[in-house]
Amino acid sequence: MKRKYAAAAGVVVVASLSLAACSGNTASSEPDETSGPVTITLSGWSLDTTPEFQTLADAFHAANPDVTVELKGYDAAEYNTLVTADLAAGVGPDIITQKEVKYVTTFQEGGQLLDVSDVELPDGIGGASSYEVDGTAYGVPYRQDSWVLFYNKALFDQAGIDYPDGSWTWEDYDAAAAELTEGLTAAGSAAKGAYQHRWQSTVQGFANGQTDADILEGDYGYLKDYYDRVLALQNDGFQVDFNTSSANQLTYQGEFGKQNAAMLPMGTWYVATLIAQQASGDADTFEWGIAPIPQLESDTAGLDNTPVTFGDPTGFAINANIDDAKVQAAKDFLAFAASEEGAQALAAIGITPALLNDSVLETYFGVKGAPGDDLSKFAFGTHETHPENPTSSKTAAIQGILGDLHTAVMSGSESIDNAIKTAEERVKNEVGLD
Repeated sequence: MKRKYAAAAGVVVVASLSLAACSGNTASSEPDETSGPVTITLSGWSLDTTPEFQTLADAFHAANPDVTVELKGYDAAEYNTLVTADLAAGVGPDIITQKEVKYVTTFQEGGQLLDVSDVELPDGIGGASSYEVDGTAYGVPYRQDSWVLFYNKALFDQAGIDYPDGSWTWEDYDAAAAELTEGLTAAGSAAKGAYQHRWQSTVQGFANGQTDADILEGDYGYLKDYYDRVLALQNDGFQVDFNTSSANQLTYQGEFGKQNAAMLPMGTWYVATLIAQQASGDADTFEWGIAPIPQLESDTAGLDNTPVTFGDPTGFAINANIDDAKVQAAKDFLAFAASEEGAQALAAIGITPALLNDSVLETYFGVKGAPGDDLSKFAFGTHETHPENPTSSKTAAIQGILGDLHTAVMSGSESIDNAIKTAEERVKNEVGLD
């Protein structure tokens, strides 16, 4: 679903676990108004390095002194599994952060999510449809990241290459990666033109979003061109190859932050991380910017057009077994997190909120260390964001199969043609499509 709203840079378009039903009282559809102090729990991950949860909890408490939001931390890598176990044991959090859209229906089908269709959302918020199942909302978005292109201005200058101008297609990106690598080598630098992280998103996300493909259809031939060009980049040495990245457990933060690569396709969440790491010294000090992600076709490239990218929202849902007395407080928290006040709190720490408008963008780019150039503001505020994961009970299984395709192709163990054929057969036989 696409949502349009005005932004400082122009028009913006934002566009398998098994849950056991647990015992306990089911929240009523007509929750009682809260009276007196209430404490609600909120799940999160990597709490020491992911400040958004405490930021929203503190901001909400400041506006609602009678409600305290306590954080319940989980390991990021095992988040869904651990939350699922707690829910099954009847000790789950009151508010469940939906880390990955592909698991929304898993929680919903397990009877673990409360209907929150009555939570009012502001006009222009992105990602709301990702939490709807058969017309009922089971969560609300509070952040909406989109993929953009980070680039190191110092390395571009060292290689003598012009910065991105917002008009790039993938052909332009590939040419720049080659020219940067060659120019940096000539200048005595070991840095490469680009770094692409190991995730399947770095190939399939763009292919899905920019070709309007639907992974639920079971036809994955559209992936071929995207893999062919990425394989060419690593084979020609213009980016670190998949096997080297895997063997050395390279991080995208380290490769870009330590100036080992001049370009990095990555989600907007990295803005806050890079700012923090440059301030702490974990990343080098250098001037950087963001540009629109390269486009498949030139008709969506350029500052007069709306670039197409991808990204999933992150949202909050309510445990269906929450105490009746806490329901209203929990719904109020969801409404706050999605509101402009919540968006301002997130923008102030460099987190991309689901709601973007002129005021929020001004706050976001006012963060110390954030880039201030017009192209960065355009890239952040102007895009058509397609979801990476359709809301379906089959999404997680299909993405697992496509993840196997990605590893096989990028590691060189299987050709893209054979891998596509294998994936299509597996989806048909293991998942089944209507």
